[in-house]
Amino acid sequence: MEITVTFRHTEPIESLRAYAEEKVSKIKKYLDVPLEAHIVLTVEKFRHIADVTLSLNGTPIKAVEETGDMYSAIDQVMDKIENRVKKHISKIRSHRQEGTKTEPESVNDEAMDASGGPHEEPTIEVEKMFAKPMDPEEAAMQLNLMKEDFLVFRNAKSREINVIYKRGDGNLGLIEPEY
Repeated sequence: MEITVTFRHTEPIESLRAYAEEKVSKIKKYLDVPLEAHIVLTVEKFRHIADVTLSLNGTPIKAVEETGDMYSAIDQVMDKIENRVKKHISKIRSHRQEGTKTEPESVNDEAMDASGGPHEEPTIEVEKMFAKPMDPEEAAMQLNLMKEDFLVFRNAKSREINVIYKRGDGNLGLIEPEY
């Protein structure tokens, strides 16, 4: 975790730097990926502003909070950041459950369980399809009518389960069991 703290219009105070770094490092429990954080602490007259920007695999998460005390500004901005990180994590999970598995794993499951987030085990859903046995040629016609990449069917001649699938070169492939 790479954390940088910048002070604007105020002297660098080591206790504030340590406090801000400690608060940001708590976000790490939700993630397994490298995290970059940039914290800007600004004082303008009586306004204390905490600005935090996180970078999660190139996705920026930013929050700003303004109060009369720098410590409370840091606390409040980290609450916002924590909520946004949780929302980002749940969005990634929901996209994965829809079937897109292109993003790398970035969520620590134990941390989500401890935080009260939902933890669901994958379930097996049984789908039964009653269809008449068919020839591979008829299965090829059925596959062309469907939007799927493959079709499992019972061969009318051999009475065995076969799979016909669309190949990368545009042709069809047929998988037959061999004993």
